[in-house]
Amino acid sequence: MLSYAIQRVFYAIPIALGVTIFCFALVYMAPGDPLQRLLPDDASAETIAMIKAAYGLDKPIPIQYLRWLGNALTGDLGASIQSNRPVLDEVLSALSNTVIISAAAVMLAFTLAFVLGTVAAYNAGSWIDRFVTGTSVLGVSIPNYWFGIVMVIIFAVTLKWLPAMGMGPGGSGGFSIFSLDSLRYAILPVITMAMAPQGIIMRSTRAAVSEALGQDFVQTLRAKGLGEGAVLRHAVRNALPGVLAVMGLQFGYLMGGSILVETIFSWPGTGMLLNQAILNRDIPVLQGTILVLALIFVATNLAVDLLQTAIDPRIKRG
Repeated sequence: MLSYAIQRVFYAIPIALGVTIFCFALVYMAPGDPLQRLLPDDASAETIAMIKAAYGLDKPIPIQYLRWLGNALTGDLGASIQSNRPVLDEVLSALSNTVIISAAAVMLAFTLAFVLGTVAAYNAGSWIDRFVTGTSVLGVSIPNYWFGIVMVIIFAVTLKWLPAMGMGPGGSGGFSIFSLDSLRYAILPVITMAMAPQGIIMRSTRAAVSEALGQDFVQTLRAKGLGEGAVLRHAVRNALPGVLAVMGLQFGYLMGGSILVETIFSWPGTGMLLNQAILNRDIPVLQGTILVLALIFVATNLAVDLLQTAIDPRIKRG
């Protein structure tokens, strides 16, 4: 197992390197000059050259990439063009806020989806199965930004039960998971973020457990006199590795795909930071945020891969 884990880590290194190339090149594909907001309309050529030199934008792109990569390996992602703050500080601050709602959405989506998907598979063809399947289709089909707006209209504007936006009465600095007043601000974003992954994981769980229940070993277990509870546990264990792979992908989606949800609810996470960086054409912040989120996605998939092998060594590859 240890040698397999080391092998998977080595495989992840070129993927991470490819991520850095993609993150660096992606922002240069967009039109516009990142220094436009910093320069006055009548800026001289000398001033423009000096500003570009200060941010290293006067070098060829390959040289810029190598410098950026070398600094990134030491934890230096540069400084924001707009705020002049270290990019790493801004990303980590926003990431901690994103983790709050992402972790809650993960627990909500994964728990409900796995339980309901298993129940639907065990009761295949019943009204329970049809209800769960219909719910999963709705979760996958409804855009999260539209669902978030509807949630705001119903629970914040009409019923006035929950706040529409923000991160607590005292802002992000005053948020506490132990404070009910703070947690009320997280309810709508969490439910909104959990909808899509819940639908996907629910369908995957239902399909995987249903397939496991149809295999020959299940009939053998029943013939030996095992109770239905024990049979279902064996079927779930056989279906679990495939479901974990889907869960890992959805966790990465929650961490990196929250830009619309966080913008709707004014939640100061990485999604909102990306949105502001795009509007301001703040290349260092864009690069740093995308890089951190992409590396989290790679690390999550690596962890899921190792967990799958620990649960079922038969799927070990290489």
